Amino acid sequence: MEKKVNGVHMSKENRAKQFMPFAALKGFEEAIHAREHVVVDKAELSEERLLELDQVIHQIKPGDMASVIYYDNKEYLKVTGIVTRLDKNARIIQIVNKKIHFDNIYDIQK
Repeated sequence: MEKKVNGVHMSKENRAKQFMPFAALKGFEEAIHAREHVVVDKAELSEERLLELDQVIHQIKPGDMASVIYYDNKEYLKVTGIVTRLDKNARIIQIVNKKIHFDNIYDIQK
């Protein structure tokens, strides 16, 4: 059933569209959610824990699947994927495209 609105015939569906939510700032909601993260200080690991991590790192080789929890920009993140680079001299592991310095690793699983 159509009704005249401002001299124009409109269906119920078209009239209802007038009252749908409107995002005046496109992308604002996504930006707010992207900024929602917990800011934390970097944890100091014990010597024992550092030795455990070192042992796991020395067992890993490029091509292995690994999960790493690491500290970056005041938060802890987790990445899982194929190890594409492992440079023990530079102390860097790269999982897919993410380079992680050994000093920032909180946990690693092979």
